[in-house]
Amino acid sequence: MPEVTTYTRTVPLGDTVLELSWAASTEVGRRREVNQDAVLADFPLFVVADGMGGHLGGEIASASTVERLRAVVATGPVSTKNIEKALSRAVKDIVAHPETTDEGTGTTLTGVYLETHTEEPHWVTLNIGDSRVYLLRDGEIVQVTTDHSVVQELIAAGRLSPEEAENHPYGNVITRAVGPSDSVKPDYLRLDVLDGDRFVICSDGLTKELTDFGIRHFLEANTDPAAAVEAMMAAALENGGRDNISIVVLDVARRSA
Repeated sequence: MPEVTTYTRTVPLGDTVLELSWAASTEVGRRREVNQDAVLADFPLFVVADGMGGHLGGEIASASTVERLRAVVATGPVSTKNIEKALSRAVKDIVAHPETTDEGTGTTLTGVYLETHTEEPHWVTLNIGDSRVYLLRDGEIVQVTTDHSVVQELIAAGRLSPEEAENHPYGNVITRAVGPSDSVKPDYLRLDVLDGDRFVICSDGLTKELTDFGIRHFLEANTDPAAAVEAMMAAALENGGRDNISIVVLDVARRSA
């Protein structure tokens, strides 16, 4: 497993200063031949994309999506409007690529970015598919995003319990993705910027192997983002590594200026 690095950024916010630290890693896992995940962890945008599709389709879909979002970070600003423009361009990239003819080609996308052009800064989560954003706040871990999956719809309808969902035969079937079939917009959620918050952004390769409790455990045992990423990755691989695994840990400290 390659070494993981913690990066830092100081952001002035009026009478306070935001000190961010983050680390990211992606692994092919123990059973897949190709890593179809892609990661972008570059202030102010932190995302994971989990590609799907035959041959190289999924890898191309996730990479195209991340590269289009990387261009948004480079040119700015990061906003819902610019994210959706980037996703439209990514869809065109996917459609135009000769390796993405498979009907099931596409990618999930989930993550968080810092919105600073408003009077009070906010985190904004974005989500398409079943990759996830978690938030550890005041000792409690919460899944912030809602999966776009058949299983989640069955849970929401009261037809399936979370325990039954763990081994459901449709566990990998998602209902929304970035891909050539439909134009799709992410779900967004705004969150306050609070001192001490820790985000985990991950593909389902992590959540197949670690429970929410397990994720919280490794966050609490490792204060450094890189160490937390490495610990979770090692545990996911040890537990089977059945899928590609991508993890971003983002820590927030807010101080008086």
